[in-house]
Amino acid sequence: MSAAQEIARCPLDDLRGGEGVRVPSEVGPIAVFLVDGEILAVQDTCTHEDASLAEGFLEDHVIECPLHGGQFDLRSGAAVCLPAQHPLRRFGVRSDGEFVYVTT
Repeated sequence: MSAAQEIARCPLDDLRGGEGVRVPSEVGPIAVFLVDGEILAVQDTCTHEDASLAEGFLEDHVIECPLHGGQFDLRSGAAVCLPAQHPLRRFGVRSDGEFVYVTT
């Protein structure tokens, strides 16, 4: 089993409840969210169409795509509302109190 590899990072202070942060990475942009004290990271691009989920509308653990309204559960990546049908890729995260590190 291989160790998790760091692919992106952002300052912890950039995270605000209810808003996403788009972070570039070698696997494409990643959206990072702070929800009820939990840091969650998913692919930033909606699986339905090319839109940034970091710019979407967050309610509880569900992000709504700003383009067509598809919704995803950030905890599982599952599509929970049409037109989204395919799940998001999720990423591991860790924080040292200063930065959030996104891992594979």
